[in-house]
Amino acid sequence: MTKKRRRRGDEPTGRRYLVTGGAGFIGSYLSEKLLSEGHEVVVIDDLSTGRLENIRHLEGNRRFDYVIESVANEPLLQNVIGQVDAVFHLAAGVGVMSVVHSPVHTIEDTLYATEIVLHCASQAGDKKVLITSSSEVYGKGTKVPFNEDDDMLFGPTTKSRWSYGCSKAIDEFLGLAYAKEMKLPVVIVRLFNTVGPRQLGDYGMVLPRFVSQALRGGPVTVFGDGEQTRCFVHVTDVVDALCELMHSPEAEGQVVNVGSDEEITINALAERVRARVNPEAEIRHVPYEEAYEEGFEDLRRRVPDLSRVRKLIGFKPTRSLDEIIDAVATEFRMKKQKIDEL
Repeated sequence: MTKKRRRRGDEPTGRRYLVTGGAGFIGSYLSEKLLSEGHEVVVIDDLSTGRLENIRHLEGNRRFDYVIESVANEPLLQNVIGQVDAVFHLAAGVGVMSVVHSPVHTIEDTLYATEIVLHCASQAGDKKVLITSSSEVYGKGTKVPFNEDDDMLFGPTTKSRWSYGCSKAIDEFLGLAYAKEMKLPVVIVRLFNTVGPRQLGDYGMVLPRFVSQALRGGPVTVFGDGEQTRCFVHVTDVVDALCELMHSPEAEGQVVNVGSDEEITINALAERVRARVNPEAEIRHVPYEEAYEEGFEDLRRRVPDLSRVRKLIGFKPTRSLDEIIDAVATEFRMKKQKIDEL
């Protein structure tokens, strides 16, 4: 079933954007950002991982529409893209848990959605498309920091762990092929660990999971030995970068890393969360095979080279990790308080 909120009143100034996956964590913040800049926003989301709760507060805005439907609905997508100026394509599978437990859904959704978006954008008169890719495309690479032009290194096809990274890599190839052959203006953005309020830990996202566990009294469960490292960036810094890259002619036809390059081990992250959220919570290590599946492999380090995005738009994260932890914890506490008051 399709549900749509229609605009009312006069046409506003600004541009009109489609945000696929706009009811998701990052997509909802992006929609807010675009509306705050005076633009119109149309969201398409099938709510497979997105939530209406994320965009409910936008419903009263006359410059905001949403459609609850799959991006795979090509006639619908073609109609919507024909009425917008540009597309932010965020719809895709989310999280390592989804990759491990629903590989067919993850691969098909990722590949098919991007193919349809690019085809419809090309048919509609070369509408600009920004595709969000993932740091997963670096696979098992060990040359840190990861540069956009580095070789890819994946594990075997017998391990579904690498299917998401391969799928996103094909997305990138397809987007760049449209840019080269069809002259479609395309920007590819490889997102690193993006965190903040509204993000759930259901799909393997480590920071909200740690905060939620600490607030419940623990244990805070660290997968593996905890010495793997990650870099965390606040979602508002990411959406600022997405908007600026969309507006940057120099970014067209390029692949661009976006994230933080401040590295921290997962053990240190767990300690930081415990110290700021609940010092009494226990930290417990869980083997990968128990957390995910037998033979699961993980990246030891995941650090982006940000020189390209700095050159293009002067990007620099503005929120510290402590600020991010506090913001996530505050949201969880507010939700718990509302539940307790019912």
